[in-house]
Amino acid sequence: MLKLDIPTQPHILGFLALFSYIVTLLPTILRIVFPQTKETGIPEWLLKKRRIIGILAFCFAFCHGFLLVKQRKIDFLDLETSWIYIQGIGTLIIFTLLAITSNDWSVKKLKKNWKQLHKLTYLAMFLLTWHIWDKMSGHWTYLTPFAIVGMSGITVLFLIRFRMEQEKKQQKQKKI
Repeated sequence: MLKLDIPTQPHILGFLALFSYIVTLLPTILRIVFPQTKETGIPEWLLKKRRIIGILAFCFAFCHGFLLVKQRKIDFLDLETSWIYIQGIGTLIIFTLLAITSNDWSVKKLKKNWKQLHKLTYLAMFLLTWHIWDKMSGHWTYLTPFAIVGMSGITVLFLIRFRMEQEKKQQKQKKI
């Protein structure tokens, strides 16, 4: 029988980071996969708040990682230990780059490269899915099922969105 543990503070912060991150992915997904949501104004409102929510996701993720490293006395100079936490480290590096460049100055300075840099969020999405499955398998908390459903759901919706965008590009090319 599956035993669910009570989430610790780092797990709660990790869940809040995950939830905030999922919210940052929603505007474009809602607009493309569920175009009827445009009428509600939700995608537009989320889009306006995306930067601050993304920075909040970074803050939660940073605190999550910091507390776990502190509690477990993790030594990242040990290559074996670093490999064990590679998904979390990778995701945090991406979140850091995105948080640092989530301002108007960076958009102006980086121009087209800003958009390319912020596409790393999709790599983070897959790393985060792997991180949750890997680190929580065998010792689930009450938050783990919600995290897995949320992350799996947003990943599936992203893949649907990606496919819809590819089909739209193909249709445009056929017209030319």
